[in-house]
Amino acid sequence: MPLRAPDQRTGELQLDVNPRLDPKGALALLPPDGERSRTAVVLSRYLSAATRARLTLRGLGYFDLTGNTHIVLSQPGLFMQAQGATEDPDREARGARSLRGAKAGRIVRALVDAAELPTVRDLAERTGTDPGYVSRVLSLLDAEALIARTERGRLSAVDWPNLLRRWAEEAPFETRGQAFLAIEPRGLSALMRRVVEAKVPYALTGSLAAAAIAPIAAGRLATFWVRDAGAAMAAWGLRPATAGANVLLSEPEDDAVFEGAVMRDGVMHAAPSQVVADLLTATGRGPAEGEAVLTWMEANPAAWRQPA
Repeated sequence: MPLRAPDQRTGELQLDVNPRLDPKGALALLPPDGERSRTAVVLSRYLSAATRARLTLRGLGYFDLTGNTHIVLSQPGLFMQAQGATEDPDREARGARSLRGAKAGRIVRALVDAAELPTVRDLAERTGTDPGYVSRVLSLLDAEALIARTERGRLSAVDWPNLLRRWAEEAPFETRGQAFLAIEPRGLSALMRRVVEAKVPYALTGSLAAAAIAPIAAGRLATFWVRDAGAAMAAWGLRPATAGANVLLSEPEDDAVFEGAVMRDGVMHAAPSQVVADLLTATGRGPAEGEAVLTWMEANPAAWRQPA
């Protein structure tokens, strides 16, 4: 598709019509031959955020029917960018494809935390899920380029940082449990002393847990996964609060949030992968704290990976 500017400079858009393109397919596309006056643009019905990001990384432009647009042409000089739909308008017709739900969360955690790449049977046993469901989740992750598999279908790689980001996006903290706000008028230091002393099942997550690994700033809200929020409030001497809360207690829909928890200075901390997922869609500094923990995890895999 030739283009001509008023000053007679010319360029060319190489159009690639691809009605349905997923992130894995985007990675397989080749950029144009390197001519500055030429750029490839993918035209599609709908392109997800992950697909668009991978097209951009490969130097490819895109345009979908919902309005998502990114086209850059060196000569004669063209820049177009627009935001369209953030979800596939035909998603329901294609069937549910997400990481929402307790079973999917367990599979994500197992893929991220395992020191060795598991098989489908391993994942099913570790997560207490059906092998057929595990296979369907892996097929989704394969299409999204979040895992790689051999020709025989075995896992060969897991893009676990982006897998955690995807899980946090599709199953944010507030959807994975029932939250209760509380206040400790004597401050968080007093709270943590009682947490150590009281025998209540819990796992610290959020900003305070992140600060123990990759501190950014002092946390002002103590966030805990607890099996029984009422029992925790009573044992820790907390008061229910609607405003001014400095404690958040969440009863999880699934006890997998406690798996991999570790003791630090007498306090039980949720596994780093769980802390990251809980922070990435939080308000304020939460996403930055989650990314800081991710950076630490990438640099120190032996410190948090679980043996087979």
